[in-house]
Amino acid sequence: MPRSMQPLEPMSPTQVLSRTLLTIVAALLLAFVLNLMLLSHLQHVVAQQQLTDTFRAQLAAGTAPVSEGDFDDKLLVDGAPVAIISIPSIGVYETVVEGTSSAETKSGPGHRRDTVLPGQQGMSVVMGRAASYGGPFSRIQELTPGTPFTVLTGQGIQEFEVIGVRYAGDPGPPNPTGSESRLILQTARGPAYIPSGTAWVDAELTSPVEPAGKRQTVFSTMSPEYLPMATDTTTVWALVFALQFFIVAEIAAVWAYRRIGAQKMWVVFVPVMFLAGLLVADQITRLLPNLL
Repeated sequence: MPRSMQPLEPMSPTQVLSRTLLTIVAALLLAFVLNLMLLSHLQHVVAQQQLTDTFRAQLAAGTAPVSEGDFDDKLLVDGAPVAIISIPSIGVYETVVEGTSSAETKSGPGHRRDTVLPGQQGMSVVMGRAASYGGPFSRIQELTPGTPFTVLTGQGIQEFEVIGVRYAGDPGPPNPTGSESRLILQTARGPAYIPSGTAWVDAELTSPVEPAGKRQTVFSTMSPEYLPMATDTTTVWALVFALQFFIVAEIAAVWAYRRIGAQKMWVVFVPVMFLAGLLVADQITRLLPNLL
């Protein structure tokens, strides 16, 4: 019998284990890339629609937040909508959420909790992603001095004008005086999905200054995951459970393959494996920088 026609030798247990592990790793990598570069943008669109609807309803009812508390004077939860930023020159129209950890910036630009809201007396900071989850701030480094834009808050439309763009080591403008309001936009610097630093866009308020609302959070007590380019490890436990779910689904798929055949196994387990892989990928993205 020709050598090419000889039956293949069965794989050893070590080879079977190695193949299974490589398959799992390949599936997780594929799910991660698919989630980060494609599905994350769809998630962003859905989240923005929901946030915009919620915030506009609050504006109509006169309950939109003007401080770190809501209308009932309860501390705003992370992810609550607080403003709508519009920069027509670069096509930005985004609902801003409270909080700047990786979980919040998946939905849209995040307002740093220890700063006032845009348009209020003092300094406000809004951070947004540069590539994934819609990349809402991907083009803010194109802004030039004098470019106008607006931010809609519970106190009305706030009008701003860009002062300039700066990077690490560049001198910043002087701190605002007691009667001034300034807004800093922050995002990742560098190639898409490969950040090399942080970029800042400074802007000053050109409309009347609004009174600042009460703030409970201060910089010294703010959690590290809210800082620029920070990662969020507070939900590592969720990643562990997601991985366990994925491995259990993989084992069940192998068992089904041997018992009911490949065709039925694919019909039943492909959707399950796809969902499990996306759950793992979603949790992994939380471990990436919040401005990516």
